Order: sequence, then C-alpha cells, then structure tokens
Amino acid sequence: MFRRSFNRFYTLWNFLPKNLFEQFRRIANFYFLIIFLVQVTVDTPTSPVTSGLPLFFVITVTAIKQGYEDWLRHRADNEVNKSTVYIIENAKRVRKESEKIKVGDVVEVQADETFPCDLILLSSCTSDGTCYVTTASLDGESNCKTHYAVRDTIALCTAESIDTLRAAIECEQPQPDLYKFVGRINIYSNSLEAVARSLGPENLLLKGATLKNTKKIYGVAVYTGMETKMALNYQGKSQKRSAVEKSINAFLIVYLFILLAKAAVCTTLKYVWQSTPYNDEPWYNQKTQKERETLKVLKMFTDFLSFMVLFNFIIPVSMYVTVEMQKFLGSFFISWDKDFYDEEINEGALVNTSDLNEELGQVDYIFTDKTGTLTENSMEFIECCIDGHKYKGVAPETDGLSQTDGPLTYFDKADKNREELFLRALCLCHTVEVKTSDAVDGPPESAELTYMSSSPDEIALVKGAKKYGFTFVGIRNGHMRVENQRKEIEVYELLHTLNFDSVRRRMSVIVKTQAGDILLFCKGADSAVFPRVQNHEIELTKAHVERNAMDGYRTLCVAFKEISPDDYERINRQLIEAKMALQDREEKMEKVFDDIETNMNLIGATAVEDKLQDQAAETIEALHAAGLKVWVLTGDKMETAKSTCYACRLFQTSTELLELTTKTIEESERKEDRLHELLIEYRKKLLHDFPKSTRSLKKAWTEHQEYGLIIDGSTLSLILNSSQDSSSNNYKSIFLQICMKCTAVLCCRMAPLQKAQIVRMVKNLKGSPITLSIGDGANDVSMILESHVGIGIKGKEGRQAARNSDYAVPKFKHLKKLLLAHGHLYYVRIAHLVQYFFYKPLYDAAYLTMYNICFTSLPILAYSLLEQHINIDTLASDPRLYMKISDNAMLQLGPFLYWTFLAAFEGTVFFFGTYFLFQTSSLEENAKVYGNWTFGTIVFTVLVFTVTLKLALDTRFWTWINHFVIWGSLAFYVFFSFFWGGIIWPFLKQQRMYFVFAQMLSSVSTWLAIVLLIFISLFPEILLIVLKNVRRRSARNPNLELPMLLSYKHIDSGYS
Repeated sequence: MFRRSFNRFYTLWNFLPKNLFEQFRRIANFYFLIIFLVQVTVDTPTSPVTSGLPLFFVITVTAIKQGYEDWLRHRADNEVNKSTVYIIENAKRVRKESEKIKVGDVVEVQADETFPCDLILLSSCTSDGTCYVTTASLDGESNCKTHYAVRDTIALCTAESIDTLRAAIECEQPQPDLYKFVGRINIYSNSLEAVARSLGPENLLLKGATLKNTKKIYGVAVYTGMETKMALNYQGKSQKRSAVEKSINAFLIVYLFILLAKAAVCTTLKYVWQSTPYNDEPWYNQKTQKERETLKVLKMFTDFLSFMVLFNFIIPVSMYVTVEMQKFLGSFFISWDKDFYDEEINEGALVNTSDLNEELGQVDYIFTDKTGTLTENSMEFIECCIDGHKYKGVAPETDGLSQTDGPLTYFDKADKNREELFLRALCLCHTVEVKTSDAVDGPPESAELTYMSSSPDEIALVKGAKKYGFTFVGIRNGHMRVENQRKEIEVYELLHTLNFDSVRRRMSVIVKTQAGDILLFCKGADSAVFPRVQNHEIELTKAHVERNAMDGYRTLCVAFKEISPDDYERINRQLIEAKMALQDREEKMEKVFDDIETNMNLIGATAVEDKLQDQAAETIEALHAAGLKVWVLTGDKMETAKSTCYACRLFQTSTELLELTTKTIEESERKEDRLHELLIEYRKKLLHDFPKSTRSLKKAWTEHQEYGLIIDGSTLSLILNSSQDSSSNNYKSIFLQICMKCTAVLCCRMAPLQKAQIVRMVKNLKGSPITLSIGDGANDVSMILESHVGIGIKGKEGRQAARNSDYAVPKFKHLKKLLLAHGHLYYVRIAHLVQYFFYKPLYDAAYLTMYNICFTSLPILAYSLLEQHINIDTLASDPRLYMKISDNAMLQLGPFLYWTFLAAFEGTVFFFGTYFLFQTSSLEENAKVYGNWTFGTIVFTVLVFTVTLKLALDTRFWTWINHFVIWGSLAFYVFFSFFWGGIIWPFLKQQRMYFVFAQMLSSVSTWLAIVLLIFISLFPEILLIVLKNVRRRSARNPNLELPMLLSYKHIDSGYS
C-alpha cells in the first residue's frame, strides 16, 4: 500500500484542467473569457486582442507561479516517498523504496532513522527488547519514550533468526488516535498450540517517529500508506482564498450588473433613436440586403453584446496581473526582513504561498501549538520543598540553605533523614533511562550521564536530585542504582511501576531495599496526591505549591509509604492479574493502582520550569492587545499546558478557569449528563457576567471577571460525537458560546485531527472569522492546512510543518511583526490597489491596451509594494492599530461606494467639462474645428493625469522608485501620444490618431482646460486631506492620532 503525496494540490495529469478550473472560478477571468468569445464570433467595436491578450497573460503568469509552488511541495514529498528502507526477505536484507512496503513486511530500522510505516516491535539490539523513540513530529513531545517487544520475540535479533518467526497479528481497524492500539500476536512454534500475547500502544512504533539511542530494531508493518495513524491525522490540502479575493469577486458582480445595465440602456436608446426612418438608414449609410433580412431580436442581441464589449473595460482584467505581481514581489519583503533571521539555525522566514499576504492583516483567531512553539521544551529544576522548607540552588549540607514558608519556630530545617528520603524518591520514582556506555562498568565519577525519558519533567527532577548529591546511575537487571551523598551505591529492586495517566495524574514505583523493606514512592499533581496523604502534613507544602504555581512553575508533590510483605503479596497478585487481562485491561489496572496509592505520607514538592521561547509572553500580550483571540492546542498533559499558559500570560492570575476535562466529567457515572450540566452551568455564569448589549467583547473583558476554558481531547469527542440520546448540535452550540466569551482557550491531549476539527469549528462560526494556525511538528500539519493561514516554525522537530505551511518563521516571536506590521501593510496596500483599479475607469484600441499596462499600472504597483502609511516600527510597537483594519474594513460597502462615487464624479467632470469647452465651435486661431478624436484625447489626457496625481496624493512614504514611476509614467504618456500620432503606421487600416495630440496641445485654451479639469476633479480629495490634518492637529491626544486612511474603522476600545 503506497504512501500518497500529502502536500501536493496538483499532479502532472490534472494540472492544466484543475488549474484552469481554479482560475476561471475568478469572476473576472470567466467574464473576460466570455467577452473574448463574443469578440471572436460577433462584429464588435474593438479587436479580440484587447481582451484576449491580457487574459492569456494573467492565466499564464498565475499558472506558472502556482505550478512552481506545487512543484516545490512535490519535490519535498518525493524525498520521503523514495527514501530507502531495508526489508527482511528469505533471511536477507533487501533494499526497497519506502512507498513499496506492504503489510506483513519485516522492516529493519537503524538508529536516528524515521519509521516508514506503523510497526509492531519484534526485537531490538538490547537484551531486554526495548527501544527508545521520539515522537516530536507526531505529538510535540521531543523526549524519548520506551517501547517494548513481546518477550517471545526478544531473542530474534538477526535477519536469519527473524526469518524463522511464524506468527499472525490481529489488530483493530486503522484509527487516528495516537495513544490507543489494541491487538494480539499469535506465535506458532513446533508445539501444536499457538502462544497468544496482547499488544498495546507500548508495542507500536508510529510512522514519523524516530529511533533514538538504539542501534537497530526489527518490526513488522501493520498499517501502511494512508492507513497509518499519521496519515489518518492528515487534513487534505485545499486551495486557500483570501478575504480580499472574495471581496474582489463581490465588487466584480456589482460592476457586472452596472455593465449589463449600461449595455441594456444603450441598446434601448439606440433603437429609440432609430425609430425614425432617417436615423435608422441615412442616405450615406444604406443597409445591405442581409442586414434588412436579419431578425430584429437577433440584431438587438448582437447590439447588446457589442455594447458590452465596448464598455467591458469597466471590469479591469489587468488588475489580476497587477495583484499577482504585487503578491509575488511583495512576498520577498518577508523573506528579506532581517528581523526574521535566526542565527541559531542560520535561516530567515520562508514564503510558500504568496496568495495570502493580505490575509495576515485580517486574522481573528490564532491557534498555536505549545511544545516547541511557545516553549523550547527544555525543563529546568528550580526548587523543592521538604516538610515545608524551601531548597533552592545549593546542596542541602550547607548551613542556611533553607527558608520556611510558615513560622520560623515550626522548623529550623528539615530532618536529615527526611531530606535523604525525598531525594531518594526523586531518584527512584520515574521512568528515566540512562544512556549505556560500554566503557564504564560502575558509576561514572567524572563522565556526564545522559538521561532519557518520555517526560522532560522526570529528567529535570533526576538532575535536580543530582544537584543535591543523589545521582541516579541507571537500571540493570531490574535493579535501580543510586549514588548517595557519601558516594555509596544503593541498589533497589524495581518490583512494579504504576505508570502515569491523565486521570490519576500521578505515578508510583514499588521498590525493595537491600535490607528487605518494601517502599512505595509516588509523585503527582497536588490535587491527586493531597487527598491520599495525612491531613496534618498538607498545610505547609500546599503554601509552597500555590506560590510556585502562581510563578508559572510546574509543581509535583512527593509521597511514600511502607508496604508489609503480606500486603505486597496481595498487591503483586492483583497487578499481575490486571496486566494479563485482554479485555478492559486499563480499567482493571486503574482500580488496582487506586487501591495501592492510599494512606501515604507527604514528604515535599518540586518546582520545574518549562522554558518559554524568547519573547513568547510579550508576543501573546501584543496579539491580545491587537484584538486577536489566542487558543493553545496541544497534545501535552493538562497540568503541563496550564503551567505554560500562565507563564506566557495567556491565563492571568485573576483568570477564573472553567474545566471540561476527563477528571471533571468522570465525577458522574453517566458522562454525557455531567457534561451537559457543566456546559449549562458555565454558560449561565458567563452570560451573567457578559450582558448581551456589550458593544465590544474585548472591552467587556477588562470590565468583568476574565474567564479561561480548558478542554481535553476525550471531552471534545463527547461534544462533537454525542450519542443519539442527546443533541450533539446543542452541545456544540453551547460549547461555542462558552468559547466566545472566554479570553483564552486551552485544548490539551488533542490528537492532530482534533486540532483541525477545532479550527474548522471556529471557521464556520457566524461571520466566518479568519483563522491562523502556527506549529512546528507533523502533528500540527492538519490544523495548519485547515486554517485560512498556516504558519510553520522551523524548529527542532523536523520540517513537516514548515513544508506544509503558507509561511515559515524561525521563532514564535516573529509572529508579532509578521501580523502587526507586514500583515497590516499588505492588507492596506492591496485594498488600495483593488479600489484604485475599480476607480480608474476608455478609446483608441492602442490607448485602451496601454492605459492599464503602461500609463497607470506601474505607479499603483510601486505604491502597493512600498507604501507605509504608518511607519513599520510604529505598527509593530502599537498593536491597537491592527484593529483599525480588522473585518476587511477597507473593502466594505462604505469605502467601495466612496471610490465608486469618486470615479463617477470625476468621470462627469472629465466628460461634461470637455463638452462645455467644445461649445465654442473653434478652439484654434486658424478657425479649425476639433473633432471626436480630439475630444476623446482631451478626456483621456485629463483621466491619466488625474488618476496618477490622485495616487501621488495618497502616497505617504516616498522613495525614488515612487517618484520615478509616477512622474515617469506621465512623461511616457506624453511621449507615446506624440509618437503614436506622429507617424503613419503601415499596418493600421485607419490613422484616426494622426497628429491629433500635437494639434490639440497647440491651443492655449486646451492647456487651460486640462489644468482646470484636473484641479476640479482632485479638489474634493484635497479638501478632505486638509480637513483631516486640521482635525488631527486639534485632537486631544495627538500622540495616538496617526495618519489614517479614509476606510479605517473607528475603534473606541482601541484608543480609549
């Protein structure tokens, strides 16, 4: 079963039809195709070249750009599809391409290689059949996880021995949940009966994960191609369209109706005028016999089409050429921005799709991954507390090292035995592995130990214990070895590990000392440990934990208890029975764990810091100030994610948290009833604090209690996939109402596909808000593809996210400038460009063609690339300015009508001003009379100068390029007019423009008329600019009043 290409939108065979279909979905392209066909088939006033050539140019340029971008994605896919893997066939290693792996193939994977499909681990180079794996590209966790082979296949660690294995694997149908797998392997030997062993997620190696610190493993392929868990979590790629493009289509429809109306009115007036015989058939223009015999209805229809062709330049096809060039060339400014350059990876920003530049200025919701995006995934042990005493930064033997959270008379410092017991607990209660070193047999005295674990917290705690003199040396033959402060090796037999799970929120180990004592050490969240220890032990430690939590640290409480031999026999029997169960194994083990972890004694607590990325907190604060809603979607545990949200200031200390998690739901026997109760309760609470009449939700956040929502993956599944007894749509509706009223939302334990579901749910809200997703791993690809704009972080977890994204940046902090500065400017520029093209409304075929291509296109292109109506540093430092352009403010009905009426006013001035000028029969000293072509040339000259000078008035950021193209295009117009009318062109049938321009400018009256008409046309705009400047100077708070465009929104909360 082959791996399909994930990232491509086109193939070689469907590129032409699919690309043409996508391009002709644009109303302007489709319209000009129809016009071109009409010009070819019907006798029209203009040549088919005038619409066919620009259309062909637009289609070709766009196809080349999109084809090149897709080819880059195809090349990246091929790197994976064609990668080499080794299959064991007939006791030999056979080289194959990864796309040719079939279910049942035994695959050999070497250290640091990525698993090509989902494999069941059969054996490894280690004697105990374990291997270490990082799943950073799947769930964001970059620490090593331990996976196990079933004990019957551990010894099969060569190609020859693995080939002798005869077994059958039964497993569930492919499903996207990364954390669940149920299967069974039946191993056949010489005996008649097969040996059956259960298979779980600890035996499954997922495609996309990487083998670490293990030289070699053998695994059998169970899911391949599109059935792997990674593929099932992939969101299909679709063509993204910006809000500006949708606005363009809406404007085009309006102008199309105007065009149809104009053509209909003109056709009607033509036949009204021709109703008198003399006008219908004058003596100098007699009809042919064929024209007389033509049906009148058909003649009216062809006349209607001719008028449509005559007026078709009201819809500017060249706008799409300019927009495509603006997007393509504008994207280089992101790549060239030195602020996006990261010295650590020696790279800057990358633009994969230039079609969405302006969408960066319209974002409403940001969905961000946590690990590797907000954090560096680097844990550091900060401090601990033992019996209420705080230990920070120095070894416990030193005098004066501790401080008390309570009264000084309570403790001088913790008892020495309690200190050692606490540190032993940190060294023993974990699943950390030590990287083996063949050269070292005993404990290394000077060599640095390398710790590996599925949880970065555990490594930080083990290193913290080492800092205080207790070193975990490793585990050998089921015995854990610890070096104490006296450099003595203590050996503990590991009897059982009670693994961490999100419901219990704690983990424990049962160990046996050399003296024969059996101890249970437990660590977990304070809410999971405090109810299971003695009440009098809680108070002092609780104060320490609460203070650490407010500081944004991740806290764990540590407890222990002694187990008598008789109790251990019972516990051991219960644990073995639960582990061997093939059905309801998790529930049975959870019950046994719950019985064991009771009546413990609290020793202390720890505080670990998950280092945030540089300026992550400041970036989130700026995004909030810009009116953006930030949601964190992570596959990590709730406690970890919650701590990070506090640290990065997504949650404030005053924020009241509303939880919809497995823990809160499982308080009731019937989960859906409890979920419904919580949803109703939270909605009532929020509606009480947020009245419906609130004008601005952001303003309401500052006036009322702030709320944050926390939800996990399993609860989200309940909401989205409710049973028939309850209304799924009702759950979803209430859930969304709650989300909208919360200042921040945290979604934890999310599968990749669930992240995409969340994004899709918000995308489909009323008003269709613009969404942006940002992440750094393959687990973020689905939400990156689902959102309107996808940002990939060029992080440590591979480049899957960066390859599938629309834009890639090295760090999360770069999002601030990308949106607030680049996004703002891109939107303002392209909005002005679009309105300008509809505003500059035409005449001789050569002039019609040159008007949009040469006379007026270069100035607006330069404006749309270089304009900074507000300084870029000001935009980045004042996030409130982002709200001024939100909700597509500059392309709403108001600004559109303003530009349309401005064009209508100026068109009226051009035509009737020149018309009244022509009331004088002679404009020249020699009494020559001007004709239609002179009339048209005057109008056209005024038009070119007016629309170009209008752009000069709008320009606030002048560069030499602006000066060159604005004044150069006017000079070129004058030169072209002299040149085009000064030569008799042999290829033209009619010389209608011969010497017209030169003759026209020989009249002083014409010069005066042109200058006067330009001034009258621009006077309203000049008056508006003067009034704005007067108003700005008289404003109460001039520092906040920056130059603003006419179509900016007025935001009370932004400048209150």
